[in-house]
Amino acid sequence: MSKSKKYIFNTRTLTYEVKKRSRRSRVLRSAILFALSLGLAVVYFWLYTSVLGLELPKTALLKKKNAEWCSRMEVMNRQLDAHEDALASLQMRDDDIYRSIFGMNEIPAEVRNAGFGGVNRYAHYDGMDQNGLLKSTAVRLDVLTKKTYVQSKSFDEVALLSKRAGDMASCIPAIPPVNPDPTRYRLSSSFGYRVDPVYGRTALHTGVDFAMKPGNPIYSTGDGVVESVSFEFFGYGNSIVIDHGFGYKTRYAHLKNIGVVEGMKVKRGECIGESGNSGKSTGPHLHYEVIYKGRHVNPSNYYDLTITPEEYSTMVQNTADMSEKLTLHPSHRKKVGGRS
Repeated sequence: MSKSKKYIFNTRTLTYEVKKRSRRSRVLRSAILFALSLGLAVVYFWLYTSVLGLELPKTALLKKKNAEWCSRMEVMNRQLDAHEDALASLQMRDDDIYRSIFGMNEIPAEVRNAGFGGVNRYAHYDGMDQNGLLKSTAVRLDVLTKKTYVQSKSFDEVALLSKRAGDMASCIPAIPPVNPDPTRYRLSSSFGYRVDPVYGRTALHTGVDFAMKPGNPIYSTGDGVVESVSFEFFGYGNSIVIDHGFGYKTRYAHLKNIGVVEGMKVKRGECIGESGNSGKSTGPHLHYEVIYKGRHVNPSNYYDLTITPEEYSTMVQNTADMSEKLTLHPSHRKKVGGRS
């Protein structure tokens, strides 16, 4: 066994004497010292954290950084609150004013909020923060981004349609289909559910009926193109459908005579036929419908029967004069001849 030398001063002889120590004793002493040091460290850690309630420097540093990031996210959430309020105001004005002016439907809530339900796309945030602030902020930011995109596309649609506002104003079916002379007609049936006069069951009446004698002139209620001309023994009888664009169509049914053909362009106030009693009809009348984006709507919301017969006649005459000028203009005749 190897020996280790250690010199000890002898006070009696005043000399250094060699004291030999085994390697095992040295290892044992080192182990005891290490164990004591480790025990003191554990006791110090326990006193520092549990008794005194203090934090380790690294823990304190991490908590400080975490507090800084939480403060930043709280500031971001306050900014998101302001942006959400501004976007909600824009959405309200878009649905209630801009889209309403141009006859556009409101954007459904399920479209504005699409893509944020169902599968949890934010599961990876669950173990990253205890209070869930990071996850909630990420969700809010994504939702706001999507809503902003939808609103931007809506404004693009409104802007595109506003450039054609002049054309739209003349195309919307905004006048009665007959001269509103109260001595020449009466409203025999309005829009809505009623008892069918032929079948006797309750059904939706998809238009408005103007009861009048056969042969009264019927006028187009807006600029458009004749989409179809039908001659039926039942149903609508002799009828015309005009496509006005911008989602609007009108139907004129139970006519006696029809003065237009499919594909023909017509102007507001232009005579297109005469009232009659054809098809499924219990008496001479005009059945008039307004169809918006494939859905029947109440025609009375689009015309004003308080207009005087004289004003209506003047409008019809102006339309006839304009059509005559266009027909007689040499360039127009040349263009028409070229098409034929």
